[in-house]
Amino acid sequence: MSGKTLKQRIGIDIGRRVSVEEGLEWAAKNDVHFIDVQTDIHPNALESFDAERIASVRALKEKHNINLGLHTLSGVNVAEFSPFCRDAVDAYLKAYIDLAPQVGADWIVVHGGYHFTACRTLRMQTAIDRLKRMAGYAEEKGVLLLLENLNWEPVLAEVNYMPVTPAETMHFLTEINSPAVRWSFTANHAHFLPGVGISNFIDAVDFSLCHEVRLADNNGSYEIHQRPGEGTIDFGAMFKKIEGLGYKGHYTNGFTTIEDMLAGRDYMVARAAEAGVKID
Repeated sequence: MSGKTLKQRIGIDIGRRVSVEEGLEWAAKNDVHFIDVQTDIHPNALESFDAERIASVRALKEKHNINLGLHTLSGVNVAEFSPFCRDAVDAYLKAYIDLAPQVGADWIVVHGGYHFTACRTLRMQTAIDRLKRMAGYAEEKGVLLLLENLNWEPVLAEVNYMPVTPAETMHFLTEINSPAVRWSFTANHAHFLPGVGISNFIDAVDFSLCHEVRLADNNGSYEIHQRPGEGTIDFGAMFKKIEGLGYKGHYTNGFTTIEDMLAGRDYMVARAAEAGVKID
């Protein structure tokens, strides 16, 4: 990230709000250097990426020198083990991995799936085994996968994401043990994890494995992606902690609208400056 200010290191989660082509043009006009997109459904449905569209996206990315990531859907259960469905999940992840080098994507955010309480152990092992296979495939393709720590659900919830806790996150990363898999730290998920919080979460995980920090504000009680300043996250303390560890990677805003995420960078940088963080 040499030469980039803190503000320039904060990217935007385009998702499926606009087409990837529009997103790249918008990023270039607004001094945004990092975006990620979802290619599940319109306007970025994976099937729409024929040779012509792939060439167009890659040309725009290179023209504007934008760092592009792909973001799989957390609703697709990476921990799926049922017949036919399990094969579909493999095909889904492979399709993302195949697309990444074609469009010049620098990373793919992936997830550990979810379990239904009674089958936690089996689902977790299924997810780890699948991600090991996908890591091997990604290594062959020269693709980097970033495993995101997901959000905690209430104690009585039957369905729960994986990984959620620092221990689960490290278990996944240690078991997968591939140079093609690193960590995408979602700070707002850590913030409302009971008894943990952002600082303790960071301390409990090998932060050298972190290649992205995802940002939104949060009320400290349940899963909600708020504009910075609407929740209870101390962004100054967060940046001071992370930057103090020597982190040089990018951040990604993931909340409400593209315009809100763009404006949110100024709020975040101001809080970082107040905390004594070097922003230029």
